[in-house]
Amino acid sequence: MKAVFFDDNLEFVEDYPVPEPAEDEALIKVSLTGICNTDLEIRKGYSGFKGIIGHEFVGVVEKINGRDRGLTGRRVVGEINCGCGLCSYCLRGLKNHCPDRRVLGIVNKDGAMAEYITLPVKNLLKVPENITDEEAVFTEPLAAAFEITRGVHIKPTDKILVMGDGKLGLLCCLVLNLLQADLSLVGKHEDKLKIARGQNVKTILLDNLEMVKNYDTVIESTGSADGFETALKLVRPGGTVVLKSTVAEGREMNLAPVVIDEITVVGSRCGPFEPALRALERKSVDVRPLITGIFTFERAKEAFEKAEEKGSLKVIIDFR
Repeated sequence: MKAVFFDDNLEFVEDYPVPEPAEDEALIKVSLTGICNTDLEIRKGYSGFKGIIGHEFVGVVEKINGRDRGLTGRRVVGEINCGCGLCSYCLRGLKNHCPDRRVLGIVNKDGAMAEYITLPVKNLLKVPENITDEEAVFTEPLAAAFEITRGVHIKPTDKILVMGDGKLGLLCCLVLNLLQADLSLVGKHEDKLKIARGQNVKTILLDNLEMVKNYDTVIESTGSADGFETALKLVRPGGTVVLKSTVAEGREMNLAPVVIDEITVVGSRCGPFEPALRALERKSVDVRPLITGIFTFERAKEAFEKAEEKGSLKVIIDFR
């Protein structure tokens, strides 16, 4: 099968073996897969992963190894964390933190940038008919944005700032805008800020941002190593900073403001797929303006080059 394989370098192969589903797993024919910042960070050494990369996908279940075959032939998306099911974390409903977990395209499991993938049937969710493939491929990152609402109680009266006008920052804005809080997005790129304004989100050009500590919650999604320090200069005493970026670069930083201002710091990673699919089904959010380009597998190298360009948002590889 065709696949994008990483082993210190990206390789675009056409003879990778088709995986066999284990017991209670499904074999899924991938339709579309999105290039995520995490995929780009893996190329820089994040997670030390080697194998087929990619974790954002929509596809069709081709076969199931097990009794529960109701999803055979159905269009699905899938949660990317595969816990052991036996440890204390899994038994407490925290499979995303299972110490032995496999994560699609990130930890010990070949990912979605291939014609076929396998996932446990319990990880799969059926895609409603009125959601296009191009919208459905956003389910995983949109779910990550919804995770903010599980980790932080945001009131309609709160003042919220999202830092970073990339695809994750924009998706966070789409979700947080549903809460009717006083929401603003700060970024460097006028064309991306225009997308946010088109969805009724207030925007601030970075050069015009006042460094004043008056935000109840600051969402750090810049993908830069200094984003956290900047967030600490903007959140009010007693406020909350939510970290959404996975940055491979390490650096020293001053954490004294966290203590002095009694800041709550929340790490936020994967999220619930159900509300993401409902939002797409109800057309509560519109992800289509975030698509920069769709490339066939034969142009996958070009797709990665486009994804790494400044100004790019979601770049998609088409395996249909």
